[in-house]
This record gives sequence, C-alpha cells and structure tokens, in this order.
Amino acid sequence: MTDKDKLSVTVDPDVAAAARAAVSSGRSGSVSAWVNEALHRQMDHERRLQAMDRFLAAYEAEHGVIADEEMAEAVRSARADAIVVRGKRSHGAA
Repeated sequence: MTDKDKLSVTVDPDVAAAARAAVSSGRSGSVSAWVNEALHRQMDHERRLQAMDRFLAAYEAEHGVIADEEMAEAVRSARADAIVVRGKRSHGAA
C-alpha cells in the first residue's frame, strides 16, 4: 500500500451520501478512494487554471490586454461555429 495522509474532513450531507452511494454501487472501492479521486480532479483543475493564467499573462504582455469587445466577439464566433448535439440551436444566441 502506498503512503497516505489521514485527514478528518467535514462535508455536506449530500456529498457524504453520494460517496456512500458510489461505494454501494461499486463505482468506488471506498469513501476514501472516492474523496481521493475528487481531490485529484480538483488538483488537476487548479493546475490547468494556473497554466491558463500564465499563458494569458504572457500573451497579454506581448500583445496587449484582451479587450472585452474581443472576448465578446470570440464568444459569438465560437457559438456560431458550434455543432449542436442535443436540443435546438437558439436563434440570436450570442
């Protein structure tokens, strides 16, 4: 068994119930494993956000601050190019 740090945490009742349900249904080996996997996902998420922050800082240092209008145009363009997989494309979505 690998080294582990034992923690005592307090969680919302619905989160605890979801963890126990994951174990009961066989989707997780234990509540600890379920929580550990969630913490790994959060750690990876924060690493990606930090990488994005570094990328944007470097980009803006070289090209200038991205204006709100540029961001809005990028959103409009992405929505116009999006492929709808479920539901209907709303008209005038921007």
